[in-house]
Amino acid sequence: MSTRIHVKQLAAAAAGAALAATMVTQSASARVDFGSEGSAVDLVIGYQPYYTESWSGVVNNGKGFWKNYLPEGSTAKFEIGLQGSVIVNAMTGEKQHIGYMGDMPAIASTFRNIKERGGTDIRIVAVLGTSKQQCNIFLVRNDAPEFPNGRAAVEWMDGKVTSAPHGACTDRFARLAFQKAGIEPKRYLNQNIEVITTNFRAGKLDAAAIWEPTASKIVLGGIARRAASGEDFDALDGGFMVMLNDLIEQRPDVHRGWLEAELDAQLYMLDAANADDVASMAEAQTEQIDKDVLKHSLFGGWPAEQGGGEVKVQLDFIVTERVQGLLDDATAFLHSLPKKPAAAATIRDGGVVDGVARELLNERGLTSPLGVIKAQM
Repeated sequence: MSTRIHVKQLAAAAAGAALAATMVTQSASARVDFGSEGSAVDLVIGYQPYYTESWSGVVNNGKGFWKNYLPEGSTAKFEIGLQGSVIVNAMTGEKQHIGYMGDMPAIASTFRNIKERGGTDIRIVAVLGTSKQQCNIFLVRNDAPEFPNGRAAVEWMDGKVTSAPHGACTDRFARLAFQKAGIEPKRYLNQNIEVITTNFRAGKLDAAAIWEPTASKIVLGGIARRAASGEDFDALDGGFMVMLNDLIEQRPDVHRGWLEAELDAQLYMLDAANADDVASMAEAQTEQIDKDVLKHSLFGGWPAEQGGGEVKVQLDFIVTERVQGLLDDATAFLHSLPKKPAAAATIRDGGVVDGVARELLNERGLTSPLGVIKAQM
C-alpha cells in the first residue's frame, strides 16, 4: 500500500482490529460457571443487526429457534454491537458468551488467548456466510463521473479523499482494491459509518468503503452512489460465530444446541418466501432504517457496472476450503499491521473448532454451502 498512508492511520487500524487491546482482560482463572449438562443456562449474545451478513442472529432472535434446543428454563439475551470489536471486548470480559461478527474481529478474537497475559479463550465455531458484496462495497460522491465498471471507479479514486472504518473488513477490501488498481488516494481516512455518512452529505468525501445495510441506506437515501464491490476484484468477505471456550468445554449440550438453532436460522433465510419476514425482523431490531432498505441489503440487486452480482450471500455454515482461504488472507492482513492484532501470520491452532457444526450437517443430510441468497432485481 501507499507509503503516504500515515503510520498513525495504520496504528488506528490495528487498534480497531485488535478490539481495544489496551483494555484490561479478565484473569483466565476467573471462569464463568455455565452449570452442568442438561441444566438451564443463561446466555448473553452479542450480535450485529446493523451488519447484514450476520443476520442469522437477527432471525434466531426474532424466531426464537434457540428455545427448541437449549434446556428448559434457559434464557438468551441479545445485545447489539455496532461493530464486531464491541462484541469481542464484551466477550473478553466474559460479559457476552456468543458473538456474531465479521471476519476481522472474529480472527482477532481468537488471538486474545494469551494465557501468560490472562487472556480469554475465544473460538470460531461456525460460518454465518460469505459474500463479495456485503462488506466489500465502495461508494462515491453523487457528482462523480459515471463509470463503466467498478475497477474504473477505483482508478478514479487516485489522488482523492477516501475513507473506511480501519481494521474492519472494509479496510482490507479498500487496501486490496487500491493495490490492484495501482492507485494512491490523497488521503485514506479512518472513519466510522456515521462520520462517513455526514461527510458525504457535506461534500467532504470522494469515496468510502462501507458494509450493508448502511451502504444501501446511503445509496437509496440519495446521499452517495454505489460504484464497486468485491465482485470487481474477486474479494471475499465473511461473517462468523465465535464462542467462549469455557462454554464449549463446560456445556457441549449448549454448544450443539445453539448451532442447531443457527442452522435453522440459515435455512430460514435461504427460503425466498421468508424475505419479507427477515426484513421485518431486521427492522424491529434496528433504528431509523426502513424495511425496504433492509430487504434490499440482503435480497436486492445492483447493476453489474456498480459491482452487482447474482449472489448476495452464500451460507457456508462450516469452514470449507473457500472459507479457509478467506481466513488465511484476512489473518495475514491483520498480522501485517504494526500492532499485529493477529499474533501470527496464520490463524492459531484451535482457533477454529467447527467439528460440531460439521456433525450437524451430516446428521441432517446437508452439505456446505447450504445454498445462496440470490439478488432479486
